[in-house]
Amino acid sequence: MEESNPYVPQVRYELIPIKNLVSNQNYQRFLSQTHIARAVAGFNVYQINPVKVSLRDGMLFVINGQHTIEIVAAVSGSRDTPVWCMIYDNLSYESEADIFANQQKFVKTLSPFDVFKANIEAGNDDQIIIKSLVESYGLEIGRTRAYGSICAISTLESIYNKYGYDVLDRTLLLIIGAWEGDMNSFSGNVMNAVAKLITVYGDTLNNEVFKEKLGAISIKQLTRTAKDRRPGSLGYAEAMIITYNGKKKNGSQHRLKLNQLYAKENSLFANLTDDEDDEDVASDEEGINEDAAEYVEE
Repeated sequence: MEESNPYVPQVRYELIPIKNLVSNQNYQRFLSQTHIARAVAGFNVYQINPVKVSLRDGMLFVINGQHTIEIVAAVSGSRDTPVWCMIYDNLSYESEADIFANQQKFVKTLSPFDVFKANIEAGNDDQIIIKSLVESYGLEIGRTRAYGSICAISTLESIYNKYGYDVLDRTLLLIIGAWEGDMNSFSGNVMNAVAKLITVYGDTLNNEVFKEKLGAISIKQLTRTAKDRRPGSLGYAEAMIITYNGKKKNGSQHRLKLNQLYAKENSLFANLTDDEDDEDVASDEEGINEDAAEYVEE
């Protein structure tokens, strides 16, 4: 071998059957069966990375890629299936652990915007539809929060994937109608809360009443009320119902029952996720029931 280059790792690549690889080292993570099942369901051969392997004491130890080999084995139905391996020779156990611990240290994670943009360039239908819908309201999908821009991209995709086009469309319609494009109204918490009300109350939620009642208060005021209720999107949903219902003396024609919101908590709201700029704290069932008992319709 020629004189080693300090900028080129001394490795070789080989196709090795999965059954010949050992991946039970103490420095590794526990296997996530949920992750494996999800990857198997959406398997794409072009997303497979080479498995980092250490040849030590005559055995091939997986440094990184234990989930990869289990995914390929599950999809192919055989541990005889080979995978491309990036093989290091003569590493110590401690060196393997150090490589595993620090391999992500200087890796820049893709942001939701980066992933969304790449999906658009790839011509993927879901992202193209979401982008077109947002732009139909004179808005854009952006990297950072700004007037006329939505940066809570994970929330847009979550609502669309879970509840479909119509719910996302109505969510944007109500938010724009109430707060007229206030950039803070497109946070993950606010959008998730509006989507929550739409899925729980359906046509009982009157669009015009929502725009009128919620539009009478600022997002800052809504946020203060929401945080007084409970963390995360559910607090915003509660605050919206309280504002939507208004004072009891104003009549009950369009009133929404708060306990109906709680009844749907586990089945509808648990799968919506808030973006990183919002609180994402799960509410326990006991706390929800206690709050429901305190709010009694007259």
